Amino acid sequence: MALIGKMVEAREEKGLSQRELAEISGVKQPAIARLESMKATPQIDTLFKVLHPLGYTIEIVPLRHDGAGV
Repeated sequence: MALIGKMVEAREEKGLSQRELAEISGVKQPAIARLESMKATPQIDTLFKVLHPLGYTIEIVPLRHDGAGV
């Protein structure tokens, strides 16, 4: 959920509408709307397509072993 919130924040900071993001990402606007409203679980390739024009990517990081990151 934090990921989707960050995605919306980044889109708004860049002054992009969902339609404009759709045009530059190649992901249809209704799909972006479903992602932003959390009515759909995105596939990883869709996330990459949407995040890239916003200047973001997804990174895999190890969990903290002190219990705080679990």
